[in-house]
Amino acid sequence: MLHNYHFSFPIRVRYSEIDGQKIVFNAHYSTYIDIATTEYFRHVLGDRLQKLAEDQLFDPVLRKITIEFIKPAKLDDLLDVYCRITKIGQSSFQLEHTITRNEETLVKAEVIQVNIDSTTGHAKAIPQEIKQAIIIFEKLSDH
Repeated sequence: MLHNYHFSFPIRVRYSEIDGQKIVFNAHYSTYIDIATTEYFRHVLGDRLQKLAEDQLFDPVLRKITIEFIKPAKLDDLLDVYCRITKIGQSSFQLEHTITRNEETLVKAEVIQVNIDSTTGHAKAIPQEIKQAIIIFEKLSDH
């Protein structure tokens, strides 16, 4: 486990994810990050993500993503996608991701997501219970 990360999710590179250069096409890293983020919340909050979204309590959407490509991944590589929340606000939170192959860093990313009310499309406060679960899991300060 990488320093300061408490969660990672393994992903194996599939044939459909490589391009003409025989490396992972850059857009697929965003998918890997999204998968790891979903699994992160499943780990922290349990199997209730769909219910939380349906109940209009917690339904985060991507606001911003910045990806730094360091080294390419190739067909059949087993990647570890590390995920952590580094900052949590009223309705948004910031995540960091590191994608590794055998502990070698390939990609780093910073992500901002916003909790929304899917009916109005507007930002909505993150429920305190969810904030507390994240704060405890990440050992963040409570402010």
